[in-house]
Amino acid sequence: MSEGEEPFAAPSEEFAAAEPVARQPGEGDDAPTTGLALCLSGGGYRAMLFHVGVLWRLNEAGMLRELDRIASVSGGSITAGVLGLNWSKLDFDEAGVAGDFNDQLVEPVRRMAGVGIDVTAVLAGLGLPFTSVSDRVAKAYRKHLFGKATLQSLPDAPRFVFNATNLESGVLMRFSKAYLADYRVGQVLNPDLPLAVAVAASSAFPPVLSPCTIDLEHEDWVTLPGNDLTTPDFRGQIRLSDGGVYDNLGLQPAWNQFRTLLVADAGGHMGADPSPATDWARHSARVLQVIDNQVRSLRKRQVIEAFRADRRAGAYLGIRSHVEDYHLADAMPADPTVTIRLAATPTRLDDLPAERQEMLINWGYVITDTGVRKHVRPALPRGELPYPSRPLVK
Repeated sequence: MSEGEEPFAAPSEEFAAAEPVARQPGEGDDAPTTGLALCLSGGGYRAMLFHVGVLWRLNEAGMLRELDRIASVSGGSITAGVLGLNWSKLDFDEAGVAGDFNDQLVEPVRRMAGVGIDVTAVLAGLGLPFTSVSDRVAKAYRKHLFGKATLQSLPDAPRFVFNATNLESGVLMRFSKAYLADYRVGQVLNPDLPLAVAVAASSAFPPVLSPCTIDLEHEDWVTLPGNDLTTPDFRGQIRLSDGGVYDNLGLQPAWNQFRTLLVADAGGHMGADPSPATDWARHSARVLQVIDNQVRSLRKRQVIEAFRADRRAGAYLGIRSHVEDYHLADAMPADPTVTIRLAATPTRLDDLPAERQEMLINWGYVITDTGVRKHVRPALPRGELPYPSRPLVK
């Protein structure tokens, strides 16, 4: 555990139990007063590309280098993994802008977005012995993005935290350079887990790509106060699912410690259905969608209410947000009919055409420009589209 790092025990934050979404007035005196964190949601390749646009704008604003923590789940973890692996190669100038951002982040992610891996992984995982779907996903990440890199290949700062859902303990398992940890199970310091495996666990979307099983039986586990699942059966073969099952905003690893939060949300949306199915399979699926939708809504409300009550500073940057709702006088144009279509891009790990890739990146850039200039850095000059030939207008 590095100097200044909070103890990893049972959390006392609002997420630890069934507490209100936002604290009541007068109860926020213990809120953090410093620090800047970025949270990257899930949402398959759609999120992966949208978050490239978010990071693109933050880099131009000189804010990328200011980040203390980058917490991610699912599709957001793919983008964060590429950024973390190549962080030491970024050539920041005196203004804090990385001139080689395109080479170190944009191009690798876009190459990945041209490779469909979910169907291939499912077919191989079901058809080949001694392998699983998640093993095939990890293999694809290793081949196209991460090679032999491990969590120890990440920088010390900012801290990158990849989140998966531990199906055994029912809470988050966090993967970072400093530790992998579950507040009920314990932690392993300085883990040497392959980066491809950590990202595969974080993006093991159920039911198709889940579970991802990792073997931690021979690791040196540290037990901290509050750990209540410390027997060998919880510290061996651990089955994990997509981090978004528990926290689709990747919010929890940043909430307690950082005053300013930039929350980029490219997650899913449950549509209304006037005639939901009654057969047990489709009815069960609909019920699970409702439960998932409620969790997402509560997280989002918690963030926005904290901003309104000045318990946190920052901005919510949603793929389903409307630029006009920010009431920014010189906002970059974005037609809602265009951005809604982009938000409806399926949450798969399936190849996307170049035009859709560029428009998703543009949209992440525009909403970040809007939110940051409105709520965080009002003096920033207006940005310019990364791909000018793909305007977000009809």
